Amino acid sequence: MRRYRIAAIPADGIGPEVIDAGLEVLDALAARDGGFSLTVDRYDWGSERYRRTGALMPADGLDQLRSADAIYFGAVGSPDIPDHVTLWGLRLPICHGFDQYANVRPTRILPGVTSPLRDVGVGDLDWLIVRENSEGEYAGQGGRTHRGLPEEVATETAIFTRRGVERIMRFAFAEAAARPARHLTVVTKSNAQRHGMVFWDEIAALVAADFPEVVWDKELVDAMTTRMVRRPRSIDTVVATNLHADILSDLAAALAGSLGIAPTGNVDPERRFPSMFEPIHGSAFDITGKGIANPVASFWTAAMMLDHLGEKAAGAALMRAVEQVCAAGIVTPDLGGTATTRDVTRAVCEGLAGGNA
Repeated sequence: MRRYRIAAIPADGIGPEVIDAGLEVLDALAARDGGFSLTVDRYDWGSERYRRTGALMPADGLDQLRSADAIYFGAVGSPDIPDHVTLWGLRLPICHGFDQYANVRPTRILPGVTSPLRDVGVGDLDWLIVRENSEGEYAGQGGRTHRGLPEEVATETAIFTRRGVERIMRFAFAEAAARPARHLTVVTKSNAQRHGMVFWDEIAALVAADFPEVVWDKELVDAMTTRMVRRPRSIDTVVATNLHADILSDLAAALAGSLGIAPTGNVDPERRFPSMFEPIHGSAFDITGKGIANPVASFWTAAMMLDHLGEKAAGAALMRAVEQVCAAGIVTPDLGGTATTRDVTRAVCEGLAGGNA
């Protein structure tokens, strides 16, 4: 029996709802598979803890998580707490502390889900967006001086290191090489950002020489948004900076039907530390507690986590069950359906138990 320890951090808003749903599905999957088991340690870190203690996570939080095989994260953010406080108080310390430098965001149209793009359906949009996750615009470098005065200055410095850019390029080229299309698009803004982004272009060309089997091209980020909408079939694997890929991946999720179905993995490819897997939809306080949060993103995220743990067959079975449920029209309101979170979760569990997936 293969045993894994999962650190679950449901956090805020709909996070607990979708993480609970995901853990239920994982239990059903483990029972069906019989070859692995999950021990889940649940952490009550998030905005409620911040209100009680002044910190979203304890000072020794990383030490508590270090022995986990993977981290299953819900969402962080609350209307009454500034977003930069919640983000820098929980998610980013984990990503940076465990050097989860590759943020991996698959996007495709699931059966039964309608894209807002005209004449685009299942199989027409199948992308993998690789986001540099440790430096760039989110490195936290900068500051503010002369606060409150007319000459107040705020700086936000994007940090690009040769090691950081090269390792994400190598990761992205390797991911592209493993996909059928073997095609990578490198997204920058090197016409205007003539230092950091030209640096990205140069390193991309150097790394490309080591992957002759991959066809690659370059795109400016603004042109990339147009290409995603007008020529989605021309795209396969994408690599971009922390900021650019953050924005592009949300657009990708919307084009695939809903943010409620989009997963992500914050990965340490060298496996020195646990990687963290999370749906990208955020805390969504507008629907919190209504029972209609879409759990598909948390299920897809769980499948990515299983794949990372080496349980590829189990992850594939989970995605087949999700696709069957979506194809049957059992979907939440964000996808135009009337199903509840509980309805979708029950249907996926029944699909797994029935052995059809």
